[in-house]
Amino acid sequence: MNYLAHLYLARPDHDAMLGALLGDFVFGRNALEDWSEVERREILIHRRVDRYTDEHPQVAAARRLFGEGRRRYAGIALDVYYDHCLARDWDRYCDIPLQAFTAPFYRYLLARVDELPERLRRIAPLMAAHDWLGSYRERGNVDRAVTRIATRLSRNGERLVQCLDDLRRHEAAIATGFDRFFPQLAEYVSSLRIKPEPVPD
Repeated sequence: MNYLAHLYLARPDHDAMLGALLGDFVFGRNALEDWSEVERREILIHRRVDRYTDEHPQVAAARRLFGEGRRRYAGIALDVYYDHCLARDWDRYCDIPLQAFTAPFYRYLLARVDELPERLRRIAPLMAAHDWLGSYRERGNVDRAVTRIATRLSRNGERLVQCLDDLRRHEAAIATGFDRFFPQLAEYVSSLRIKPEPVPD
């Protein structure tokens, strides 16, 4: 899942939401020690969400819709597209309007910017200034985000960009799969929160 989905699953506590976001920027066991108990918990939940997503039958079926040479990169395109599905149909999932959800988190994130890992510290102002989270409502921003990610890959970025053709070709089926998958993911995350702490990954 991409940024918006991870934040949604950690709502409404901003400490928890930051931890969910940090899951893409904090790696290894030792790095966990730099964060609060809530943030550590959410980093670990983020990792479990990613694993659950990768292994879910609906997501696996969506990856198979991509061409042979592109399936390795399909997960990246799907993560971004799933944020589009969530943002586009936000009212189905959340009682708070999307802008009212994202704006306070941007303020919180920027207030803590000096504490963030270097890469997140660099992009946090851009994320807030350009409303990356809310921008996923627009379908064209999926293509722009995936293309931007492709430029950061060490090699074969063109294969990720080519995934956009497969995504458009099978978009209806992929969107239907998301509608089936995402409520199950939310239920899975709720079950993790019932436990005092997830088993460390």
